[in-house]
Amino acid sequence: MSDQVDGVDFALAVYREEGVWTAQELAHDVLADLDTLSHALRRFPGDGGALGVIGIDEDFFVMVRVAGATTRVLLSDVTAADEWELAGSAVDHLGLPLPEEDDDQEPAGDLAILSDMGMSAMDMGILLDDFDLYPDEMVSEIARKVGFGKIFDDAVGLTSA
Repeated sequence: MSDQVDGVDFALAVYREEGVWTAQELAHDVLADLDTLSHALRRFPGDGGALGVIGIDEDFFVMVRVAGATTRVLLSDVTAADEWELAGSAVDHLGLPLPEEDDDQEPAGDLAILSDMGMSAMDMGILLDDFDLYPDEMVSEIARKVGFGKIFDDAVGLTSA
């Protein structure tokens, strides 16, 4: 997994407690698979659970939202499951077959993962269809829409000095 850890662009746990958003960096050892990541996210407080956002190799992102025993997953590009353990674990969790070599890039999972926070499934789908955006740009847009844009941008270095 060490070569896969080198590909991690950002790995954050984000949660809202009493209306205040907080972001904390996730240790790379919790990114081995979806079960390990979900378990790590459950230790964070949060009014609506905790959200894990992981960007990998400037290619795709995984978003995992845990609240109690519920785990919701969104993978921005299903074809990443062929090369990346975390993406493969997400596809497995979703009960989807591994992508074929000639499959097109498309999202997999719960497009409505943040619908209760203001990001509808339709808006999420439209954003994920913009192939000109990098994963950090996509997540930044999502973060702005649901209310933690500034702390996300600060955490991943998108804020200009």
